Amino acid sequence: MTTLFTSYRLGGLTLPNRMVMAPMTRVRAAAGGLATSSMATYYAQRATAGLIVSEGVQPSTIGQSNPGTPGLHTDEQVEAWRPVTAAVHANGGRIFAQLMHGGRVSHSDTTGLQPVGPSAVPAVGDVFTPTGLQPAPTPRALDTAEVPEHARSYAEAARRAVDAGFHGVELHGANGYLISQFLSSNANLRTDRYGGPIVNRIRFAVEAVAATVEAVGGERTGIRLSPGGMFWGVQETDVHELYAALLAELAPLGLAYVHLEATADEEVLVALRRAWPGTLVMNPVLPMGPKQTSRDDADHWLGLGADLISFGRAFLANPDLVERLRGGLPIAPVDEATYYQGGDAGYLTYSAHQYAG
Repeated sequence: MTTLFTSYRLGGLTLPNRMVMAPMTRVRAAAGGLATSSMATYYAQRATAGLIVSEGVQPSTIGQSNPGTPGLHTDEQVEAWRPVTAAVHANGGRIFAQLMHGGRVSHSDTTGLQPVGPSAVPAVGDVFTPTGLQPAPTPRALDTAEVPEHARSYAEAARRAVDAGFHGVELHGANGYLISQFLSSNANLRTDRYGGPIVNRIRFAVEAVAATVEAVGGERTGIRLSPGGMFWGVQETDVHELYAALLAELAPLGLAYVHLEATADEEVLVALRRAWPGTLVMNPVLPMGPKQTSRDDADHWLGLGADLISFGRAFLANPDLVERLRGGLPIAPVDEATYYQGGDAGYLTYSAHQYAG
């Protein structure tokens, strides 16, 4: 019987359990998008996860969404990541880098550049900047000739990620960021080969993934998707048809996995599970929603055919989450006020379960 604690073969990796630490922004990077010694400690503390997926890492300067996030587009950033991945490896862990191009969810005060997107349509809501929240600006619509350059940026960052010691990468195709914007029917108003019908709206995602597979191999490449999600104001028509078409195009590429968020009805998600021939990572609850993933949620989705289960907030406050769930131990609550405040408080200050003497 498959449980959360059954091992799993993922590409060239043997995962000791089915638990994935989901990518979560923590904005603790140093100036220049450099990883830090605190980040090395943070990820190493959680190395008992079957797989860690890092916080979102920008593949280019213009791809940076939030201030304080790390990058993988300079030699200095690669060097800064090496102690992080080495610390995870030393603790017996496995780690993928999540590559996140923010697209229109960015600000010139953060990057020094006007954000870009599929169309000149601003995101809904306020974006983080070095001086606080500001309304999302109107992005510059990418010219057709420019689009492949942004697709290739994921591949270039993936090469750097592997050089930095990551076992692979996950393209952030969810939550209203650039790939999600191209999939969208209201953020993407293009009339060229990247817009309009489904076959065109999935093109950017497929090109980004294909370039990454060519760069580092399919077994080192995953993608995260949020079918029907409405983050940052994106909307998608024909959700099942859109994602079924996308998965059909991705299937021949031999990816390590597809990582789905619970942003659509279970019926739709189960149908996508059946449509995807490879490894499926399932995030069973709405990201940043009212509840955290529980053992019951995980078991439910393992029963529905998911191969791996990702946990987000529970891993923040419980670096030993695998051991806590295995032993039926209490799950510590997370302090939301420290999510993005910087520093080590609420970052390195969560401890493993303390047994009574």
